[in-house]
Amino acid sequence: MKKILLFCLVAIVFTTCDDLLKENPQALAVETFYNTAGEVEAGVAAIYDPLRSTFAAEYISLLETLSDFMAGRASWENAGKHDVVLNTQNSTRAQGAWTNFYRSVRNANLIIQNVPKGGILNDVDKNKYVGEAKFLRALTYFHLVRNWGAIPLKTEENLSEYNVPRSSVTEVYELIVSDLIAAESGLPDSPTISGHPSKWSAKTLLADVYFYIGQYDKATSKSDEVIKSGKYSLVEVSEPEDFEKLFGAAITNSSEEIFYIKYSNDRPWAYPRYLHGVKVPYVGYDGYYAVTSNENYTQNKNWDNNDLRKIYGWYPYSGYDPGTILCKKFNAYGSLTPSNDYPLYRYADLLLIHAEASCRANNSPTASGMEALNKVRRRAYGYPSNVESPVDFDIADYTVDSFVELCIQERGYETLAEGKRWLDIRRLGKDKAREIIQQMRGVNIHDGKFLFPIPINEYEYNEAITDQNPGY
Repeated sequence: MKKILLFCLVAIVFTTCDDLLKENPQALAVETFYNTAGEVEAGVAAIYDPLRSTFAAEYISLLETLSDFMAGRASWENAGKHDVVLNTQNSTRAQGAWTNFYRSVRNANLIIQNVPKGGILNDVDKNKYVGEAKFLRALTYFHLVRNWGAIPLKTEENLSEYNVPRSSVTEVYELIVSDLIAAESGLPDSPTISGHPSKWSAKTLLADVYFYIGQYDKATSKSDEVIKSGKYSLVEVSEPEDFEKLFGAAITNSSEEIFYIKYSNDRPWAYPRYLHGVKVPYVGYDGYYAVTSNENYTQNKNWDNNDLRKIYGWYPYSGYDPGTILCKKFNAYGSLTPSNDYPLYRYADLLLIHAEASCRANNSPTASGMEALNKVRRRAYGYPSNVESPVDFDIADYTVDSFVELCIQERGYETLAEGKRWLDIRRLGKDKAREIIQQMRGVNIHDGKFLFPIPINEYEYNEAITDQNPGY
């Protein structure tokens, strides 16, 4: 009898242990992991890793090859041909960005869902971490919606669901704006760690979102808040090499930095490699035969040779077609492990947003908008940015249309090789985008070039997605 009782007791214990192993650790892991500052910071760090991989890799090159400044070579050639859709290889490259973006979204959702439940952190710290996660989720969705259009909207509410339908572009932007408003109130006045956002980063991103969707009054107001804060200033230059103080591999922070994606020497996949050939001048680290330009492109021919940004940005390369120029912005000057940070938002971006948005909002160039534009212009020619100069534009010379054109031109020069030009062209609408590309390359933009394809792994296995983007 005792043997039977002992057997039953052992069976009960092992059954109970088995149940614990199956269920409780999974629940406890979530409940306990997001309690202390160290644990939550580890969870936040997991949001950044996929973003670092994305902005250091093919994503930027895909955007640059679509611009009117650059083009792709070799296996990248079709990426820059606007009259054909992306080939299979480049569709795979776009898929890599999609996958990494959604990894970041997932990890942000975990923070947003679980940190408020923690019992150790105070409310200020909880709001800070949730605000950072919402900022990064908004940033990620901002890139997804602009490049893929209607997309699955994955939040903390549907974390366990796989078959998530595409939400409309309007719905995606509603979440982005909501996240950024929350981030504004939750984030600190200054970054707690270099490379992390502050409330001013959230305001800048929100200004850009409003700007992109045509809410110019809100974009003007939000960008003006950042300008008047006095938190940022342009890095002053007097000669081309001085731009190294802004873009160089040795720079860790600058007065212009609003929000950068940070890299370090122990992670040698930094941003410059996709802009250069293998061991070409200025970069000793292996690059790829990916993105080039030509001095005969309309944008380059029209660009004033006295502009220090042009001198700093390009160098001739005889190894390719006649007139080929390569980008030396973000160069590493022979470093085998370049660690250039990616300037997602710097003060010049903010000033140029304010310049154009204020003109569109007021249906006329404004004094504050002209001054914002002239600050960037003066720096480009080596003059102090806060003092009137011989290269200043005069507000009396411009109408709404001509000033907007001027802003678009200056944004192109200022953000060369930063993956921003194509997104700028797209926000102007299909007709204007076609006009710009036609002038530069003499080709019409295929419908399949305005958006990347929904990746095949998402399209085929997410049963809630029943349609593909045009042209694919």
